[in-house]
Amino acid sequence: MAKASDVKNGNVLRFNGELVQVEEFLHRTPGNLRAFYQARMRNVKTGKLVEYRFRTDEEVDIARVETNDYQYLYEDGDSLVIMDNATYDQHNVPKRLFGPAVKFLKEGMNVIVAFESDEPIMANIPGSAELEITYTEPAVKGDTSTGAMKNATVETGAEIKVPLFINIGDKVKVDTATGAYVERVKS
Repeated sequence: MAKASDVKNGNVLRFNGELVQVEEFLHRTPGNLRAFYQARMRNVKTGKLVEYRFRTDEEVDIARVETNDYQYLYEDGDSLVIMDNATYDQHNVPKRLFGPAVKFLKEGMNVIVAFESDEPIMANIPGSAELEITYTEPAVKGDTSTGAMKNATVETGAEIKVPLFINIGDKVKVDTATGAYVERVKS
């Protein structure tokens, strides 16, 4: 067990039987009162926000979390199969941990997964992905003045908006957090 003074932003704690990640951890000393730590934490499983005041000498349980790079291999029902790049061990990770960005995940991409005692608790994919356009409507010259967008389908099956000059077979860079078109990739 560690003291509340040992906690830092980003730590994962076991709090009330649940795993929470510390988003903000501030030391406060109000007037004549005793000092305390004000914590804003997010539940790892549900995403619910929890606020709590820790006494400075209060004991906390900091979870031992291992974060590593893995390679995404394939989809298996409601989970994704990933492989450790160093040991070649394979793990199943629930799709929900990746959030809405999972639709831009293509085989062979590197992902970051955090495990707490052999259970995956958090997962992130890269901030951008280079994907090929598999379907889009052809643009008609003189259709618009500036900045018009059209629908396109990328190789993972996700739909995005792209500028009119993008055609089938072009590779584009997509922001995985927002699903927005970033730029055309030169080959």
